[in-house]
Amino acid sequence: MTSLLQILLLIISIVQWIIIAHIIMSWLINFQVLNLRQPLVAQIWDGLNRLVEPVYSRVRAFLPNMGGLDLAPLVVLIGIYALRIILINNAAAFY
Repeated sequence: MTSLLQILLLIISIVQWIIIAHIIMSWLINFQVLNLRQPLVAQIWDGLNRLVEPVYSRVRAFLPNMGGLDLAPLVVLIGIYALRIILINNAAAFY
């Protein structure tokens, strides 16, 4: 059962890095460091959007409209960190 906990923590870590990459890439695109007209950048951006948008859209349904400020990535990251803490604190259940 320890391997199950390790697999869950690995999946959580991968999701965290995908969200962080999406956040950083969105900043780079908004500050015009990256250009979406470049095929590689456009493909990476499209892939990241396809991975995170289903989660973000569900979170956005519960969040109030903040104008141009999108808090969905922050809420999702806090939820992931909370899930990681819950899993680690209850690691004894996996033994």
